[in-house]
Amino acid sequence: MFIGLLSDSHGRFDPPFRKFFEPVDELWHAGDFGGGLVTAAEIAAFKPLKGVAGNCDDRILLYDYPEHLFWTCEGMKVLMTHIGGSPGHWESHARKLIEGYRPDLFICGHSHILKVMRDPLYGFIHLNPGACGLQGWQTVRTALRFHIDNGQLHDLEVFNLAKD
Repeated sequence: MFIGLLSDSHGRFDPPFRKFFEPVDELWHAGDFGGGLVTAAEIAAFKPLKGVAGNCDDRILLYDYPEHLFWTCEGMKVLMTHIGGSPGHWESHARKLIEGYRPDLFICGHSHILKVMRDPLYGFIHLNPGACGLQGWQTVRTALRFHIDNGQLHDLEVFNLAKD
């Protein structure tokens, strides 16, 4: 499975991101779609979409995009929520989810900071795709794409776009 991962779009899904995500099978969004249902619908019309609502999202998104998701993709247990923290600094609700689900891959957004790392305590891979939108203090807009096969994540690519 070829996955595209984005977060913190805050109402934006610009052509350079569409081009980066063109070859993927599915998009995963780690919250703060922005633009109410419009942005989520725009992304879902482009590629099949899994996502979670973020702290800036309209609550109506919770009908289709819950606060967290847990599923298995090609043998890898995936947990996604918007506000999570990072290894050694997990938010309390994220830590409870992590300990309850024991994922192989933990995804969150919110910080607008791209992170790809292994958690030394729990052993899972942590991904935060940063922010693909314009809102926030980040100077670079980012996203990720990667493959998952037989329980393994591989060929991870980072997309960077200067924030205008």
